[in-house]
Amino acid sequence: MALSPEQSAWIADHVARGEFASPEEAVRQLLDERIAERAIEEHDDMVWARPLVDEALEDVARGKITTREQHEATMDALAASVRAK
Repeated sequence: MALSPEQSAWIADHVARGEFASPEEAVRQLLDERIAERAIEEHDDMVWARPLVDEALEDVARGKITTREQHEATMDALAASVRAK
């Protein structure tokens, strides 16, 4: 497998900066990092989101909601105040 000219240039630049000892180390490290990221993404069952969803459902049950129209009006007012500065 060959790298594109852009990839080779990027790696050469970062090796020259001292971020990697060699092009091979750069490729190996970057590939290892991306594989680790993909493994996390593939096995993420979104457990971290459950408390946020539960909190949102509790807010809805309590009637603590904002309509789309209210949200848009708030954002329009905020944008207008930023533009006025």
